[in-house]
Amino acid sequence: MSAAAPPDRRLALDLRQYRAPRWLPGGHAQTIWPALFSRRYPGAAPSLTRERWTTPDGDFIDVDWALPEQASGAQQAPRCLVVFHGLEGSSRSHYIQAFAHVAQQAGLAFAAPHFRGCSGEINLAPRAYHSGDHEEIGWILRQVRTRSAAPVLAAGVSLGGNALLRWAQEAGSTAAATASAVAAVCSPLDLAAGGHAIGRGLNRQIYTRMFLRSMKPRALAKWNQHPGLFDRERLIAATDLYEFDDVFTAPLHGFDGAEDYWARGSAKPHLHAIRIPALVVNALNDPFVPRASLPRPDEAGAHVTLWQPAEGGHVGFPSGAPPGHVLTMPSAVLGWLRDHG
Repeated sequence: MSAAAPPDRRLALDLRQYRAPRWLPGGHAQTIWPALFSRRYPGAAPSLTRERWTTPDGDFIDVDWALPEQASGAQQAPRCLVVFHGLEGSSRSHYIQAFAHVAQQAGLAFAAPHFRGCSGEINLAPRAYHSGDHEEIGWILRQVRTRSAAPVLAAGVSLGGNALLRWAQEAGSTAAATASAVAAVCSPLDLAAGGHAIGRGLNRQIYTRMFLRSMKPRALAKWNQHPGLFDRERLIAATDLYEFDDVFTAPLHGFDGAEDYWARGSAKPHLHAIRIPALVVNALNDPFVPRASLPRPDEAGAHVTLWQPAEGGHVGFPSGAPPGHVLTMPSAVLGWLRDHG
């Protein structure tokens, strides 16, 4: 893709027939290469402005916000696309930057909220974020809705997608006043299956180590901020996400250990409760999300559309000649959201 080339329009409306380029075979390659090397946007990077919002409990979250150029002087923002990042992600993540570009190209406002502690500054409260954080999702969406000319379009990636679906499930028929359509991309909707998968074999050597490399120092900074908040020695000794969630994520957010958190936080058992259009995208070769754990059509509910392409990796979906680009997935997801919301 040249610097000014548009996204791959062949796949702009549907990812179900997606195939990765021949030069990038396999789920691991389709996960790692796009995150590190593929182009995220043509031309200049999307311009985002950071705002700090005070939460109801006196904490804060940082939201990176953008208006399309033609709306920069308007009294009210145009319709908005909100995208929630994944575990340890931020507005610097490749998929957030790609979504920001396609949103601005479509004339939409764009918001990238950071989960607590993910914007580069530790949050204040004795809590962090988690995969089932539907209350936080709902509060953020309501704040964005006050600025938007219509109910927002919302997408969540990986952890953020599971949390977004949990919000839609809890909100039920009231969700439509805030968001008209939602999408979850590469989300582990069965948290136990995903959590155990990432702790085994090559996944453990690559991805578990990568996540814990940032999660453990951030958790220890939280302990220094609130001494005694959790068992510090157990956290230091944690070697996988189960142990981390059992000592940190679960107790800080009101769960009785990792198994309780994974069971109550999972969106898969509640898909029938969703009452607004919802797209669920999962590549069958995603290293993080076992194929057997994905929802079947009979488990999805009348308002849920499943896209389960054979390839794509975890939030990869690269296209084009080397180094490739990652605009195909955001373009397709946004196209579906606009068509259904």
